[in-house]
Amino acid sequence: MTEKPLSGISLFIGAIALALCTFMQVLDASIANVSIPYIAGDLAVSANIGTWVITMFAVGNAISLPLTGWATRRFGSIRVILASVFLFTVFSWACGFSFSIHMLVTCRFFQGFVAGPLIPLSLSLMMMSFSKEKKNLALALWNMVAVVGPIAGPIIGGWLTYDYSWPWIFFINIPVGIFCFLAIRSIYKGKETPIERIRLDKVGLFFLAFAVSALQILLDQGQQLDWWRSHLIWVLTIVSVVSFVFLFIWESYSKDPIFDLRLFKNWNFSLGTIITALSYMLIFGSLVIAPLWLEEMMGYTASLSGLAVSTMGIVPFCTVLFVAKLMSRFPLKYLAATSFLIFGLSLLYASTFTTAVTFTDVALSRLYFGIGIGVWLAPLTAISFAHIGKDHLAMASGMFHFFRIMMGGVGTSIFVTFWARRATHHHSHLVDTINPFNPNSKALFSDLKGYGLIGKRALEKVDSIAWNQAYMLSTNDLFWMAGWTFVIFMFASLFFKNYQEKRQLVAAE
Repeated sequence: MTEKPLSGISLFIGAIALALCTFMQVLDASIANVSIPYIAGDLAVSANIGTWVITMFAVGNAISLPLTGWATRRFGSIRVILASVFLFTVFSWACGFSFSIHMLVTCRFFQGFVAGPLIPLSLSLMMMSFSKEKKNLALALWNMVAVVGPIAGPIIGGWLTYDYSWPWIFFINIPVGIFCFLAIRSIYKGKETPIERIRLDKVGLFFLAFAVSALQILLDQGQQLDWWRSHLIWVLTIVSVVSFVFLFIWESYSKDPIFDLRLFKNWNFSLGTIITALSYMLIFGSLVIAPLWLEEMMGYTASLSGLAVSTMGIVPFCTVLFVAKLMSRFPLKYLAATSFLIFGLSLLYASTFTTAVTFTDVALSRLYFGIGIGVWLAPLTAISFAHIGKDHLAMASGMFHFFRIMMGGVGTSIFVTFWARRATHHHSHLVDTINPFNPNSKALFSDLKGYGLIGKRALEKVDSIAWNQAYMLSTNDLFWMAGWTFVIFMFASLFFKNYQEKRQLVAAE
C-alpha cells in the first residue's frame, strides 16, 4: 500500500472494521467453550464428542495462519481479507443452522480455516492505515481487541446460550461480518498491495496440515484419553513430531516457503516470537484454570465466575490511549518487562488464596492481571517487528501469531493436566493425615457428628473437603510457578535490541 495513510471518517470506520475482524476471530476461538453441553444435548451426542466443535476450529485456524504470507503475495492483502470476512460470515451462518454434529464440526473447521488471515492482515492493514505518529495508537487498539476477545468469549457465549440458544453464538457474527466486508471494500478500494506470481508450497502445506492437526487433536483429547497411556495419543505424537521436523527441514530449502525461517535471523523477531508464545501459554492457561476452579470447587455459577474473571478485560479496554502514549515515551522493552512483572506479582498474589477467599479478592487479582494484559502484547509486537520490512510483514505476522496461538493450546492442556494431577497428589497427602491418632481428625469427626454426619456419610464429607482443599493447593501451585516464570520473562525481555527510529514501528513504514 503506497498511498497516503487514511484520515478522518475513513480512518475511524476502517480502524473499527479491522479491529472487529480481529475481535470476531479471537471471540469465536472461545465463545463455544461454555456452550458445549447445550450443543451436545441438542445434537444428541456426548459432551466429549461435542468438544470437537472447539478442536476443529483450532485445527483449521492453525493450518491457515502460516499461509497468510503466501496468500497476500499471491492475491493481495485486500482481496484476502475480504474473502476471509465473507467466507467467515457464510460458515458462521452454516454453523448456526447445523442439524448434526458432523455438519457442525465440518463447518467449524472451515470457519477456523478462513479466519486464519484475519488477525495478521487486520494488524498489518491497520498499521499501514495510520500515520507514522499514530502507529502506536493503532497497535494499542489492535492489542485491546486481541486480548479482550478471549476473555469476552465465554461470557458472551454463556449469555447467548442461556438466554437464547446456542446457534446465536454463531449468528452474532453475521451482522458484524457484513459491516466489516462493506466497510473494508469501500474504504480500501484501489489500495491493493502488490501481487506476485508465486507457487504454493504444496509439500510444506502437506507437512503443516499433518503437524498441526495431530498436535491440536493430541492437546484437546489428551486429558480425556489419559495421555500416553493411549495408543492414539502415541500415534498423534509421532505424526506431529515427524511432520514438524520434515516441515522445518523442507522450509529451509524451499524457494517459496510457508514459513520463511530466514526471518528468525532477526534477533528481535526471534526473541519476541519465543517470549510472546511462551507468555501466551501461561496467560491462556490461567484464563482456563481460574473459572474451572471457581465453578467446580468454589461453587460459583457460570455467570458469577464470568463476572469475577471479567475484571481483567476492563483495563485493556480503558487504557488504549494511555498505552499508546507510554509506547511513545518509554523504550518498548521496558514496557514489556513491566507487563511481565505485573503478571508475576498478580499470580503470586493469587497463589496465596485459600478456600475462604472472597469474590472481591478474586476479582481484584484478575484486575491486576488485566493491567499486565493492557501493556503486554502491543510493545512486544512493535519491538518484534521493528526491523521487519513491509514486504515480509504479512509473513512475519502470520508466523508470529501461529506460534502464539499454538502455544495457547499447549498451555491449556498443560494447565488442565497439571491441575488435575497435582490435586490427586495433594489429596493423597491430605487423606494420609486423617487417622484415629490425629487430634485434628478427632475434632473434625466430632464436629461432623454434631451435624448428624456419622459413619460412611462422615467419610464422604471428609473426602469432599479433602478434594476441595487439594484443588485449591493445586491452583496455588500453578499460579506460583507461572508467577515466577513471568519474572524470568521480565529479565529475558531486557535482551531486546533497541532500534534506530525511536519509538516508531519501522515494520509498518
